[in-house]
Amino acid sequence: MDHNLYVGCTRDLKKRLTFHNAGKVASTLDRKPLALIHYEAFIDQRDAFAREQWLKSGWGRNHLQKTLRHTLKIQAGK
Repeated sequence: MDHNLYVGCTRDLKKRLTFHNAGKVASTLDRKPLALIHYEAFIDQRDAFAREQWLKSGWGRNHLQKTLRHTLKIQAGK
């Protein structure tokens, strides 16, 4: 576990996390195991993808790190 955030979008969260941890996703192959610490659900796929793009931006990533600061400390063993 590298303690960096991964942001993604999927219709099947359990399946996607299983794929990542099984090494079937190239972008996270060297980052296993991934741990789910936060998720958001959307009714409309366009809203989900827009949110994903924002969370991948500097502003979004900063917001997520501030929002999850206690969780991230626990995950990092601090």
